[in-house]
Amino acid sequence: MPDPADPTQPPPPPSPEPAPEVNASTTGLPSNVAAAIACIPLVGGIIFYVLEKRDGFVRFYAMQSIIFGLAWLLFNIVYAIVHVIFASVPAIGVFLSLLWGLVGMLVHLAFVIVWIIATIKAFTGVRWDIPYIGPMARKQFEGTAI
Repeated sequence: MPDPADPTQPPPPPSPEPAPEVNASTTGLPSNVAAAIACIPLVGGIIFYVLEKRDGFVRFYAMQSIIFGLAWLLFNIVYAIVHVIFASVPAIGVFLSLLWGLVGMLVHLAFVIVWIIATIKAFTGVRWDIPYIGPMARKQFEGTAI
């Protein structure tokens, strides 16, 4: 039996390690990076929903971002209209306007926190449904042929 420390024996060939699987992407970006960029409300979602044709993970986050961005835009429109109405009320308009401003700030803070959570979840590769918006995005996403 040959000595295992014998320098004349060639070392055993290294075992080939399988290359990590990378999802086939239209954009050329890794799935998690593309999904995190797609989380930019409305604009990022539209861009990646149009560009990405194969990666379902990215397309889901893009659709979720489009719906989330539209909800944020709709809130801003309603907020502005109600703010003008409250500000025009005689005598208590200033109070109502300030109170509505505080409500608006809290809602905007909630939108930003949800946006940050969705971006972090996308970057870590976790499929996360934004409450109420995620199921709508999943329904729209499942209705498309990929």
